[in-house]
Amino acid sequence: MNDGLIRCAWARNPLAIAYHDEEWGVPVREDRTLFEFLILEGAQAGLSWDTILAKRANYRRAFERFDPKRIARYVAADKRRLLADAGIVRNRAKIDAAVLNARRFLEVQEEFGSFAGYLWGFVGDQPLQRRRRGAPPARTALSDRLSADLKARGFKFVGSTIMYAFMQAVGMVNDHAVTCFRHRPLSRP
Repeated sequence: MNDGLIRCAWARNPLAIAYHDEEWGVPVREDRTLFEFLILEGAQAGLSWDTILAKRANYRRAFERFDPKRIARYVAADKRRLLADAGIVRNRAKIDAAVLNARRFLEVQEEFGSFAGYLWGFVGDQPLQRRRRGAPPARTALSDRLSADLKARGFKFVGSTIMYAFMQAVGMVNDHAVTCFRHRPLSRP
């Protein structure tokens, strides 16, 4: 894109640029959106984020706009429907994990009042501010702790690397390069 803006190096195509400019790193405190990112980040494991972005609208349709209450009730027929849907990543383990994670997600909501309350407690309710120039880390001690806690609660596809990408996506950490035009606006409380 030739608009004169300096972006993080990974934003290279129109879909990634729009995502970078409008969503990545913006703090999310709405549970359904957090659930969407949890499912999408898990689906991305082993694939490129560009693949998931290209399929995002299909995911929203196939997973009923990421309504965790509906997904938690999915049975074998629903999973077969998802496995037959060419618009999403048709991986049995990831689909099973999405259904399981919906159930665990609802349990966390029940325990903490909201998934956001649980999640943002890991960062003291404020985004962590990074001042990096190079590539971000793939994981951190904090993503290790979040991953371990989610796994202990029965979640799947929540490894440390996946959870660090999730933390970046939902704005728990501002990992825009300091040279990126999005860094400064997202570094304000």
